[in-house]
Amino acid sequence: MMLNPAHHFRDIERKPVYLQPEKCIPPPYPGPVGTMWFIRDGCGIACAIVTWFLVLYAEFVVLFVMLLPSRDYVYSIINGILFNVLAFLALASHCRAMLTDPGAVPKGNATKEFIESLQLKPGQVVYKCPKCCSIKPDRAHHCSVCKRCIRKMDHHCPWVNNCVGENNQKYFVLFTMYIALISLHALIMVGFHFLHCFEDDWTKCSSFSPPTTVILLILLCFEALLFLIFTSVMFGTQVHSICTDETGIERLKRKDQPRERRCSWKHCKETFGEDFSLNWFNPFSTPCQPETPSDKDLVRQVPSLSDTDVTDVTTTEEPLETTKDEDSIEVIDE
Repeated sequence: MMLNPAHHFRDIERKPVYLQPEKCIPPPYPGPVGTMWFIRDGCGIACAIVTWFLVLYAEFVVLFVMLLPSRDYVYSIINGILFNVLAFLALASHCRAMLTDPGAVPKGNATKEFIESLQLKPGQVVYKCPKCCSIKPDRAHHCSVCKRCIRKMDHHCPWVNNCVGENNQKYFVLFTMYIALISLHALIMVGFHFLHCFEDDWTKCSSFSPPTTVILLILLCFEALLFLIFTSVMFGTQVHSICTDETGIERLKRKDQPRERRCSWKHCKETFGEDFSLNWFNPFSTPCQPETPSDKDLVRQVPSLSDTDVTDVTTTEEPLETTKDEDSIEVIDE
């Protein structure tokens, strides 16, 4: 990976300074497979609870206001099964997106001893995050909410109370897709219900009073329309990011760095699993997780600094306002 010296190498210190090594402790041993990941963020937890409440409200209105009072049993059974299956898949995808490690980088490994053990050669560099004291692999970014560096971080979503990264992007895409589908389904059923009630007696098309029925249906219609637009846009954005192999943060930064461009279908297979199958739409199916970067993957190659005669320098990269992410770079130059 080639970096622009004019952009990255500033404020060169003649004496190497490590990022508070007394606070950088070796990373703990990885937990057992399946260990639950949960972010203790008040705003994110509140948004996740609101998400579940809105889905359950839609479930209540669809079942007890529109379907159960209907005298067309075939219509009620078919739509009831379809809506409940989509709602279950949406909530399951939400749980998987919220409770899955999005790809957190080991915390606390940017110690002086560990960096020296990498035995950097002339022209090699490692990125150190001063916030979580970790060495960042390529395409990793620090999240101020999760307080961790996340591999291929797209963005932090408060609605799932988690970052969207390389390990849980599939579940987030499924969540947006199923929410959009149940929103569209609810809008269609509300439209048919209004037409039926206008042609028939309002007292016979719901077990609630006519004013209560109208209020519940209008609220559901407003909720479904709002979330249909929002989740459809998010779904399209995520699919575009997967196909172009460019995260939301990378798109905001507009990096002009050479990177291997592979076919779009391969990007989809990396995100959703192997060859196309129904498991792509199954939130309980875990895609093939990428291997954790080895020590050699943490080292990057940069052009030699011809304007310096030091053999060990520490530089600080200028922070970007879009991500508020500051990196420190350890360089070995001839």
